[in-house]
Amino acid sequence: MRALATPLILLAVVHAFMTTELPERSGRKLAFLLLTNTLMAIIIGLLVANIMRPGAWERIAAPQNTEVVKKTIDPWGLLQDSVPDAVLKPLIDNNVIQLIVVALAFGIILRRLKSKQVAEGNTDYLAVQQGVTTLFEAVIGILKWVITLVPLAVFGIVAQTVALKGFAPFKTLGVFIVAVLVALILQACFYLTRVSFGSWIKPQRFLRGASDPLFAAFSTASSTAVMPITFRALVDRVGLRESSASLGALVGSNFNNDGTALYEAMAALFIAQVLNLQLSLPQQLIVVITSVFASVGAAGIPEAGLVTMTLVFNSVGLPTEYIAILITVDWFLDRCRTAINVLGDMSVSALLDGNPLLLL
Repeated sequence: MRALATPLILLAVVHAFMTTELPERSGRKLAFLLLTNTLMAIIIGLLVANIMRPGAWERIAAPQNTEVVKKTIDPWGLLQDSVPDAVLKPLIDNNVIQLIVVALAFGIILRRLKSKQVAEGNTDYLAVQQGVTTLFEAVIGILKWVITLVPLAVFGIVAQTVALKGFAPFKTLGVFIVAVLVALILQACFYLTRVSFGSWIKPQRFLRGASDPLFAAFSTASSTAVMPITFRALVDRVGLRESSASLGALVGSNFNNDGTALYEAMAALFIAQVLNLQLSLPQQLIVVITSVFASVGAAGIPEAGLVTMTLVFNSVGLPTEYIAILITVDWFLDRCRTAINVLGDMSVSALLDGNPLLLL
């Protein structure tokens, strides 16, 4: 999974910059809504993890050959290290900050070149765009193969854990599940509050309209698979304009993975607590930044967050071997966070539709 994480996020960011078509004004508003939603999700996740401390209830034995790295964060050194010595170095070293810098640089430059060529009537950019799309789809295809093996991995991990430790370690995972569910519920409350103040839609109507997409999201664990259901629910049941529904549910879903970002941030703190490590404020800030980009790389397919989580762990020196422990509960939490991802898409559409009272 670690080998897929860096190319997945790099290609996801570049692909999003090249293929997303947005009106300038709506695009700025959409970007603001998506970023604030994601940041709030991560903040909620970190707060709940720090308050409930699910990893402190009982120690979980590490997988074999696991080395714990106590990594300190130097803000100035981090800034200096953000620019790689070579373009491909972040892919080799799994350096998250450098990877983000390279992805943003390529994404912005390619977007500008595309805009310039479109204005000139030139179509040379299509070859590059198609190449990026093909590589992105290839990585997702490999990722799907890996994910098909997850049930076998879960069986092996559970069998080994029960044989060696009994059922005691699952108590800690149970507390972690409760903590994640509490955080997801708080994020849903944030959506409803924001919709009630920033849109003409009442929360009750919004929730009634969201029932079918949320059920489908929980069933499929894929926000991409339920995009048509989400779009029709926003237009037919909630009553939004098609332009607002398409921006939030179709375009926004490529970037808006709040539930995934929340989960990955909480997972990092959970494992740090299991290892009796204290993540400092700068380290938790790094978790925030990497979780934002890791959530973009979680490509809307079931359990893709397990792959991008490796970068979040690497960014603060946590051993990625501990992700294997989380696989045992991820199948359930993945469905819950996918439902929150879809609810976030719908809330963005509602906010894009606006509140007529705010225009008076």
